[in-house]
Amino acid sequence: MKTEGKQIGLVELQEQIKDSVEGVYKEHIWVCAEISEIKNHPSGHCYLTLIEKDKDGDGVSAKAAAIIWSSSYRVVRPYFETTTGEPLSVGMHILVKVQVQYSILYGVSLIVYDIDPSFTVGEIELERQRTIKRLQEEGMFEMNTTLVLPLLPRRFAVISSDTAAGYRDFMNHLHKNEYDYKFYTKLFSAPMQGKDAPNGIISALEEIADQIDSFDAVLVLRGGGSSHDLACFDDYNLAVNIAQFPIPVLTGIGHDQDYHIVDMVAYANVKTPTALADYIIDFFVQEEYQISSLASRLQLALSGKWQQELSRIEKYKLQINNSFLRKIVQEKNKIELYEYKIASLNPVTILEKGFVVALKEGERLDSIEKIVEGDNLTLMFKDGIVECVVKSKTKNQKK
Repeated sequence: MKTEGKQIGLVELQEQIKDSVEGVYKEHIWVCAEISEIKNHPSGHCYLTLIEKDKDGDGVSAKAAAIIWSSSYRVVRPYFETTTGEPLSVGMHILVKVQVQYSILYGVSLIVYDIDPSFTVGEIELERQRTIKRLQEEGMFEMNTTLVLPLLPRRFAVISSDTAAGYRDFMNHLHKNEYDYKFYTKLFSAPMQGKDAPNGIISALEEIADQIDSFDAVLVLRGGGSSHDLACFDDYNLAVNIAQFPIPVLTGIGHDQDYHIVDMVAYANVKTPTALADYIIDFFVQEEYQISSLASRLQLALSGKWQQELSRIEKYKLQINNSFLRKIVQEKNKIELYEYKIASLNPVTILEKGFVVALKEGERLDSIEKIVEGDNLTLMFKDGIVECVVKSKTKNQKK
């Protein structure tokens, strides 16, 4: 079969393509893409694979190799990380200033001269806002906060890294508290940064769920770190698991400016692990204060009641004393009256008044009817006794 038309070699074809491509893209251009691969070479160069996904996000619509030469990378890298708080990483959306280069051996590649960090920050925040909106629409924000935390929680499942300084600070602060309150904690170790952190924390939650009756709450602890280190706490799946967990989840994640999505869906959140220890201890401090306050009020009430009862007793004592005194005076008056009557009837008293008592055979006479002439009578005077014989008697005439 005879081939018609001019024949050219592959090199010539590639050179023509090179001239065409580089002829069109003579100037630097800004390209937005997602990093699918990144490799830092020992020489200082950075090799990237950039992609653009299709609209449904399931497939890749375009792919290109990109290179940041060491001379540029030494300047671009620290500026990007300082501004965004994160290093270049897979899955990150970036806006890069590139020069299109075509190699007859390797094809098209993009030489990166600059990266706009503000674009990446905007993309991260946009994704974060999309996650927040989705959780709000699904009703996840209020789920964990509606659970009941015991009045005095003592048993805690702790999710953290066993080597983290924040975890050690928390344990020291909680268990060596100045009030000597006692707590039970059990560590469920998990990675607390990087792409493996969300799944690791979710696995720890699943392990806790198998022994849920042993705990009053779950504590998620992480010390300070960069925005990149803490980005895992904005993960949708992790937030859903925390929101739907059957007991309260409290977070103490070290961040100073804003707070992460897991903080938003948790039962409660504080800034640091030690602050979370203080948060727990404060439950007991407040309860002890309430008890002390009630005890003081009760003591004051009892003291007032005691004084009131003492006053009533003193009043009763006074009334009884006065009553007895009156009774004694009355009885004394009676006795004096009886003594007066007795004294008035005493023969001696009669004799003292000048009267004479007549006796017949020892019996006091009160009438002449008992006397006959010739009777021997005894007459008692105040100063002596007279024995006499009755010669006669005369009876008084009745009027």
